[in-house]
Amino acid sequence: MSADGVEIRVPQCEAGIGKVIARHDSPDLIEGVRVSAVSLWADDRGYFLEVARMGRGAAAEFPPESTQVSAALSYPGAIKAFHFHRRQTDFWTVVKGMFQVALVDLRPDSPTFGRKNTLYAGVLRPWQILIPPGVGHGYKVIGAEPALLVYLTDRFYDPGDEGRIAYNDPGIAYDWELQHK
Repeated sequence: MSADGVEIRVPQCEAGIGKVIARHDSPDLIEGVRVSAVSLWADDRGYFLEVARMGRGAAAEFPPESTQVSAALSYPGAIKAFHFHRRQTDFWTVVKGMFQVALVDLRPDSPTFGRKNTLYAGVLRPWQILIPPGVGHGYKVIGAEPALLVYLTDRFYDPGDEGRIAYNDPGIAYDWELQHK
């Protein structure tokens, strides 16, 4: 699949969840994916977290005239996967709950084509994730509470830029089941 933007191809991956990313600077991250810690301040009343400062941090390159801020609330056990963008970059911040984030490199010209990453992000690991065009992404809500994702995109929503792949695509072969270790 190719169109205006990044060329996309579903790889033939080994079954499983791929590389589990436990550090923001992991050498196993898919090319172009960036992970950073959330600035979070907790006290006896709750917590405050900073999603983004325009012109700074991982989303510094997002143009103010086309940056969109959105939110998605998902219930425990919900899986939303996979989708990708040919031109759009996403910047995710989990503000409530926990997500099992699944990423797969769909760019045939990328040095990490076919690599899968799993990141556990949210209240127990307050990370932000920058997802470049051509990286398939999705998530599963883990735990007993709903989870809330706030995300920035570097351009306004364009349905023509977005592609979808089934959560259980045999080429990606992502294992959404509980990992008994």
